[in-house]
Amino acid sequence: MSPISQYVERPATGAKSQFEPGHKIPIQHMDKPGLESEMADPKPVYDQIPTEDGGYQPYKPAGKLKGKRAIITGGDSGIGRATAILYAMEGASSMIVYLPEEETDAQETKRLVEKHGTKCHCLAIDLRKRENCKKVIDTAVQTMGGIDILINNAAFQNMLSDISELSEEQWERTFDTNIHSFFYLSKYALPHMKRGSTIINCSSVNPYIGRGDLLDYTSTKGAIVAFTRALSNQQLKNGIRVNCVCPGPIWTPLIPSTMQTSAMDQFHAVPIGRPGQPSEVATCFVFLASQDSSYIAGQCLHPNGGVMVNG
Repeated sequence: MSPISQYVERPATGAKSQFEPGHKIPIQHMDKPGLESEMADPKPVYDQIPTEDGGYQPYKPAGKLKGKRAIITGGDSGIGRATAILYAMEGASSMIVYLPEEETDAQETKRLVEKHGTKCHCLAIDLRKRENCKKVIDTAVQTMGGIDILINNAAFQNMLSDISELSEEQWERTFDTNIHSFFYLSKYALPHMKRGSTIINCSSVNPYIGRGDLLDYTSTKGAIVAFTRALSNQQLKNGIRVNCVCPGPIWTPLIPSTMQTSAMDQFHAVPIGRPGQPSEVATCFVFLASQDSSYIAGQCLHPNGGVMVNG
């Protein structure tokens, strides 16, 4: 099948249609880190929410984050882009952080954010270095005047079937990106945060299911859950809430740039029967950053298509 023939259009209720249950994503492969601009149709959806009958409706903001200032790592595309856009719709400005090779996607995110009337600052930097994490925080304070929300979202993954294939270099790169940067960014941001501020970390469904072909990635995502719980218990005395989002299969540039064909072929294999869209995860980040979640701390939300994790 062609990518388009695998995608069912139902335009009556919106400009686009979501993936139908049982339909597979387009099989394509891109070089890492993957650019949204190079993805085959259908493109990820960032500012619309699925309707009950398979179409889309615009996200309906309510001013929940008016005047807030957010740092969003991995903000150039995927879940990070969707979060930046929904935050803008809710009234928050942001600084998105990404790799230099993702500049074209970042500039498109900036355009999409700023059309909603808030500011989007861009910083291309490699978060594997401790000093770069410090620079992110210093730059955010300088450009935005403070930090109310920290979204630790940047991630690296590379599929390998066995531990014998997993190089020490890849293991260290994955940990440096996926958990060490979360520690450094949180450590450096907290002195600039006040009562009511929030940290939201992005984990995954994978530590709950123990995915063997993503051993290093899965290990870091489990560490993120533990880090979230411990940091939450530590920071509640300061009035700062720390929570986590654990997505399942979401259609982002990470998928065609890192997943093998066999894995992509099963990407819809969750109870709901379809991949999720970035917008369906970004709503969790809005909820956890707003006062709607004022009694939630140290918890994980699971937008994973119905996978039971009991976690």
